Amino acid sequence: MIDFGSQYTQLIARRLRENGVFSEIVSCHHIPASDPLVKGIILAGSPYSVRERDAPKPDLRSIFTAGPVLGICYGAQLIAQAGGGSVAPSHKREYGKATLSLRNADPLFVGLPEDSQVWMSHSDTVAAIPPHTVILAHTESIEIAAYRIDHKPFPVYGLQFHPEVTHTIYGKQILENFIFGICKCQGNWNAASFLAEKVNEIRRMVGTDKVLLGLSGGVDSSVAASLIHKAIGNQMVCFFIDNGLLRKNENEEVMASYHKLGFNITGIDAQKEFYHALAGVTDPEQKRKIIGRQFIEVFEQEAYKLNDVKWLGQGTIYPDVIESVSVHGPSVTIKSHHNVGGLPDKMKLKVLEPLNRLFKDEVRLVGKEAGLPDSILDRHPFPGPGLAVRILGEINPQRVKMLQEADHIFIYSLKKHGLYDKVWQAGAILLPIHSVGVMGEDRTYEQVIALRAVNSTDGMTAEWCKLPYEFLASVSNEIINQVKGINRVVYDISSKPPTTIEWE
Repeated sequence: MIDFGSQYTQLIARRLRENGVFSEIVSCHHIPASDPLVKGIILAGSPYSVRERDAPKPDLRSIFTAGPVLGICYGAQLIAQAGGGSVAPSHKREYGKATLSLRNADPLFVGLPEDSQVWMSHSDTVAAIPPHTVILAHTESIEIAAYRIDHKPFPVYGLQFHPEVTHTIYGKQILENFIFGICKCQGNWNAASFLAEKVNEIRRMVGTDKVLLGLSGGVDSSVAASLIHKAIGNQMVCFFIDNGLLRKNENEEVMASYHKLGFNITGIDAQKEFYHALAGVTDPEQKRKIIGRQFIEVFEQEAYKLNDVKWLGQGTIYPDVIESVSVHGPSVTIKSHHNVGGLPDKMKLKVLEPLNRLFKDEVRLVGKEAGLPDSILDRHPFPGPGLAVRILGEINPQRVKMLQEADHIFIYSLKKHGLYDKVWQAGAILLPIHSVGVMGEDRTYEQVIALRAVNSTDGMTAEWCKLPYEFLASVSNEIINQVKGINRVVYDISSKPPTTIEWE
């Protein structure tokens, strides 16, 4: 998959993987040399117009000899333009549902009816086709909605619509026709095959060296640790840093889980160091930077006590990699608190990232295949800076404890009422305001807790959860009665966008 900056690029890759076909996304600025393992190439969409001077226009000649090619939207226009055709502004911008009418039979459209619904999103159109091109389909608005160039040795296709979105009714069939019928892929890539291949790869790469890994208790680092442990056993040394910003009892529960899995792990109590560094800080971005820097310092201090460590293991997943490479220019830095930034260079360590070609849902499948318990795999996402970005305002042990207690009541109640697995992410937020209340005969002036629960697939967008009123009332009552200093509970009904999932 060649990425030109489209919001749909990752979705196309996921659609292929759902069919058991491995797909890799590369930047249009860094197209790799021909690889005999490549079965086909897809050129994705872009926010650019091919008519713009600054639009990405790599040399496509090498890809036409590597395998069958499918251009989608911008990719189709770029291929047409590069092949001697032309692209012009559409007379009528086509966005949304359209009816695709097939004109000529082709292996790409096997199994499709003559007319079907597709999803359009473009303001340009292919005005003239290159030589040796067959128009395969049109819509009400555009004459060239799909085409095939009879290029040797492999065919080249262009689609003006998006087959990867569910609004294109037969989009799944089109992609399957391309990967199986035209590219001759096998569809045998799955969690089990990935696990076996990756364990053997780690064993070959690492040999007798030691690997150092910082565990967070989350899904990504836990699955990465599981793969490395399967490959090299106690040559993997793990740290779990308690920064004082974890959920209630999380340190004990996480350490117990990892010990049960047989990991060679050391717990590090760094609460005082983090609280000291965060004292008086209220700016959210500053909090994140301090936590990232402090994490590196603590990790580095402990790591220098070890001998013979040659590798740094990390739970980097594919969206981290993709987002770190900009279509608009050079790479940008992944957040330091996520990937222990700076340590590999300082300590002259090689980086081991066994999950850096997997999406989040695939990571969970591999973890399940590796035998990790549901208590780890089904855990809600939790921010890297922990409760620091769920405490608006200053961080101190008292405010952390207050939020931990309220958050514990909320999460425990979700599990007790069978709602936890129906929610993608949930948590409590401590607000930096006070409100008036009445408890018994006394007037109170105490703090406010906001409850947040959302559903999402990848965190890019999220909808607030319609939790039952009776449940919310019960949680509110329990928090106010049991957590000293809280006299009001509110529920966040904002979706992303325009808001974010976390408040900071």
